[in-house]
Amino acid sequence: MIDLYSWATPNGHKIHIMLEETGLPYRVHPIDIGAGDQFKPEFLKISPNNKMPAMIDSDGPGGKPMSMFESGAMLLYLASKTGKFLPEDLRDRWATLQWLMFQMGGVGPMLGQAHHFLGYAPEKIPYAMNRYSKEANRLYGVMDRRLAESKFIACGEYTIADMAIMPWLRFPERQGVDIADYPHVKKWFDGIAARPAVQRGLAVLADLRKPVMDDKAKEMLFGATQYQKR
Repeated sequence: MIDLYSWATPNGHKIHIMLEETGLPYRVHPIDIGAGDQFKPEFLKISPNNKMPAMIDSDGPGGKPMSMFESGAMLLYLASKTGKFLPEDLRDRWATLQWLMFQMGGVGPMLGQAHHFLGYAPEKIPYAMNRYSKEANRLYGVMDRRLAESKFIACGEYTIADMAIMPWLRFPERQGVDIADYPHVKKWFDGIAARPAVQRGLAVLADLRKPVMDDKAKEMLFGATQYQKR
C-alpha cells in the first residue's frame, strides 16, 4: 500500500496520475500547504525539504517500508516498482529520463516562477514578470518543436515524462502563454487530458483546494515561515 502525502498542485498531480495509471493501491493524506502542514514534524520526517508530495510504500524493497520525497524520484520509483511507463529500450529509456529532467529542472521551476510573479507576488515587478513569461514561452516552444515530430514528449509511447509535464501546462494563461501559439503542445495536452486515469488523478484533493489564496496561505507559501530554522 502506498501512503501518499500530497496536495492538488502540479507536482502532486504527477504522482496522483502515475498511481491511477498503474493501478497501485494507495491512500492519500492531504498536506494543506496553505495551512502549513508541510512544516509539521511528522511530515518533515519523510520530506526533509518540507515540500510535497512524499510517500511511504509499506511494501518497499525487501518487503520493508520505503519513504520517498521529490516527485521526479517518486515517478522513477513507481515506474521501477511496476515496470510501467519507463521503456525497456535503452534509447527510449534515456530519452524519457532526459525529458523528465527537463521538467524537473526547467518546466517546473520556471513556470512556477511565472505563476508567482504574474499572479501572486505582492508587488508587480516588470523585470521578473517579463523574464519568466518569456522563459515560459521559450519552454513551450521547445516542447512544441519536439511534439511536431513525436506523438509523446520522450518517444513513441506514453511515459512518466508526459505525466510529469502535463499538470504544469493546465493554465498557460497564468504563465503569460497563449496556447494557440503552440498547436503541437495543445494537441498533445488534449490527448493526455482525455485519458481516464489522468482525469481521476487531477481530481484527487481538488475539492479541498481553495479557489482564492488568503493572506495566511500566502504567508505559508511565500513569507518568512518557510525560512524558519527547524
